[in-house]
Amino acid sequence: MKTLPKERRFETLSYLPPLTDQQIVKQIEYMIDQGYIPAIEFQEDPKPTDHHWTLWKLPLFSATTAQDVLNEVRECRSEYSNSYIRVVGFDNIKQCQTVSFIVYKPNANRF
Repeated sequence: MKTLPKERRFETLSYLPPLTDQQIVKQIEYMIDQGYIPAIEFQEDPKPTDHHWTLWKLPLFSATTAQDVLNEVRECRSEYSNSYIRVVGFDNIKQCQTVSFIVYKPNANRF
């Protein structure tokens, strides 16, 4: 068993090694299949206790595929390359955020 290097941990999936693009797509597909509305948030220097990040554009109400969301993640990353980026899913029935996971860390090259 290998211990991961020390780094800040945030929320769901942040204790795992960085997700591959295929793993991110699967998570986003699940979110869309559940009827959650995806949104992208970013924060330059988040603290593990920060629950309020900056919203990238509006939530992606019209996103029907994971690729739509990934395209927005890439656009956000190109503009805010020094920021952490996460994808969140909102449940419009419960009126709350139900899913959230980090898709980009500035120290780890992802896309």
